[in-house]
Amino acid sequence: MPGRDRGPLTEPMYYVLMSFLRGEMCGTEITEFVARKTGGRVRLGPGTLYTLLSKFQQEKLIRETQVDGRRRTYQITSRGRAAFLEEMERLRACLRDGEEQAGQPSDRR
Repeated sequence: MPGRDRGPLTEPMYYVLMSFLRGEMCGTEITEFVARKTGGRVRLGPGTLYTLLSKFQQEKLIRETQVDGRRRTYQITSRGRAAFLEEMERLRACLRDGEEQAGQPSDRR
């Protein structure tokens, strides 16, 4: 599986990959999508964003599709989509565990 050897995605990683589910995007579009989607909770500075994009390219989770001056456009690969979906399932399992535990009486006395 794509994500098993890399560990869980951080919140910014998760939202950057999520942005590509809508199609090809450049850095500005990614930043705007993440800010809008999270209501400003997740902020991507240029250093974080371009570090993640470089890392995702190296891991073949995304690929560059167009270069127009300084503007670079990327799209998610099948490996990137699989990593995103795997992380989404991991998060669902965490949520189920928490909800199950929250409904249990405390072990403390």
